[in-house]
Amino acid sequence: MRYIDYGTGGGADCLRIKETDKPVLRAGEVLIEVAYAGVNRPDILQRSGSYPPPPNASPYLGLEVSGTVVAVEGPVTNVKVGDQVCALTPGGGYAEFVAVPAGHCLPIPAGLSLLEAAAVPENYFTVWTNVFERGRLQKGETILIHGGSSGIGLTAIQLAKQFGATVYTTVGNDEKAAACKKYGADLVINYKTQDFQEVIAQETDGKGVNLILDMVGALYLQKNIASLALEGRLVQIAFLHGSVTEIDATPIMLKRLTFTGSTLRARPDGEKQQIAETLQEQVFPLLQAGKAKPVIYKSFDFDDVIAAHELMESSTHIGKIMLKVKP
Repeated sequence: MRYIDYGTGGGADCLRIKETDKPVLRAGEVLIEVAYAGVNRPDILQRSGSYPPPPNASPYLGLEVSGTVVAVEGPVTNVKVGDQVCALTPGGGYAEFVAVPAGHCLPIPAGLSLLEAAAVPENYFTVWTNVFERGRLQKGETILIHGGSSGIGLTAIQLAKQFGATVYTTVGNDEKAAACKKYGADLVINYKTQDFQEVIAQETDGKGVNLILDMVGALYLQKNIASLALEGRLVQIAFLHGSVTEIDATPIMLKRLTFTGSTLRARPDGEKQQIAETLQEQVFPLLQAGKAKPVIYKSFDFDDVIAAHELMESSTHIGKIMLKVKP
């Protein structure tokens, strides 16, 4: 099979198409012939050497795919050979074939193409676990979503609105603001011209929001804490602008705040299967009804993977960047 290799790592220009044997399945896994793969920020981090794959995972890039099941290694009951699925992968999605635990596979939601379905797993697994499970977002609450025009951001906006929340978000330009509005944001804050802490204080009469989903990190942490209401929750899912070594924790105590976070890739297979089952029950009806949808910015041919990574690193995109693996 063909796959994308990144050698010893580096810039996007280190990516090369190479050939290797198809994966050998372990018990409980399926082999998927990949149609599309999602391009995600962790792929950039892995390529550059700062996000190594967990033990026993594929060493290749790619955390989500869509395609057709071509082999099964029992015991597997939820999918069979010939099924079209989308799947969260432990790695290896940038390849013509990928081995995936069967429990991480989901049927293609009715009404979605293979391209759109490949954009579901990474974002929807991440948003569900962090916004609704860890962040405990409830109907009638308020949420601030940083990076609203990213794949994660647009997913979080849509789901938060569908579950009855008021949604604030931050972006860096008018085009991204319009996209966030289109997909349900109640208020969009341009972080380049506005101070989000001041805007949130004004919009909430000084009370703050119930939940913040953040991937920025150091630049925003203290402002996030200040922008939370009593019993508020801050969920950290990345540190794109640096981690934090020191904070003023007094407001956490005085306002009874929760500061938490998570990563998805290293979680046990059983937990990921549980998330997949919950998504199928709670979120797939929204996808099938057209009340939520993956937002695709651009799909690149497999041979153009360098350009796909360069676009991701530019942060000029709105929504998901995809790779077309199968011609």
